[in-house]
Amino acid sequence: MDGAIMDSSLVVEALSHLIAENNIKNPNFGTALSGHSVIIKRIQLPMMSEAELSESIQWEAEQYIPFDINDVNLDYVVLDSSAGDSMDVLLVAVKKDRIADYTSVLVQAGREPSLVDVDVFALQNAYEANYELPHDTMALVNIGASVMNINVLHQGSSVFWRDVAFGGNQYTEAIQRELNLPREEAERLKLGERVGEHSLQSVLGILNSVSEDLAAELQKTIDFFVATSSVDRLERLVLGGGGSQILSLDEVLKERFQVAVEVMNPFRNIRYSESDFDPEWINRHAPAMSVAVGLAVRAVGD
Repeated sequence: MDGAIMDSSLVVEALSHLIAENNIKNPNFGTALSGHSVIIKRIQLPMMSEAELSESIQWEAEQYIPFDINDVNLDYVVLDSSAGDSMDVLLVAVKKDRIADYTSVLVQAGREPSLVDVDVFALQNAYEANYELPHDTMALVNIGASVMNINVLHQGSSVFWRDVAFGGNQYTEAIQRELNLPREEAERLKLGERVGEHSLQSVLGILNSVSEDLAAELQKTIDFFVATSSVDRLERLVLGGGGSQILSLDEVLKERFQVAVEVMNPFRNIRYSESDFDPEWINRHAPAMSVAVGLAVRAVGD
């Protein structure tokens, strides 16, 4: 849970298989993290030069990070320095041991870990590569297997981030529990396949019940954002991740939030060889690759 790699040998094996199967030559790989090991803060500092900021950021960051500063890797970007005597800085800190868990998997698979991002910003990169940045307030919500990443954008800028321990596994476990099925069969039912006498109709009530729970978790986060910001309301939800394709989830969220809900297509503006990649397969699985596309559009060193 929480993005931790429980069995690195299994991950290395799966990654090596994908590299061989797809004949991937590029040695540079990127990865992204989320969960409690990741801290993202927007802080306000006195106006200073880039050199001064570089020298003082470690000390400034200590006030905002609940871990020992020596146990994290730190990065930052100046968001706005036009406010006279102060400037807004986006601060990101990730525990070193969590980064090492992810990068060592890439090294063991024979690749170079060239880029480490966080899920909420990789999601935003994928969105920006495919859509015009809106001027309203919207939430990008990536629903993974065990974690839901939330990134709120206001007038084109990222203003709020949260990872919630809720995802597609909850749907699978609910189907297993209610219908007394093994995990593999529950997964297939969740994706809309028929399994034995169980049709999609027979699991729709289970899926909707879990979707209501997901919506309630998302509501808590959005309510907290609205209560602690100058923004009155959310105007749109854009979903990514494999969990975004759960049947009727978009309808459940529309009903609860009374806003437009759409599922992101991270390949909307991206060309690929249709002889190498089956367009039907890509279209079916596209939302699940939102974070991966967000990493892939980055350049090493940017």
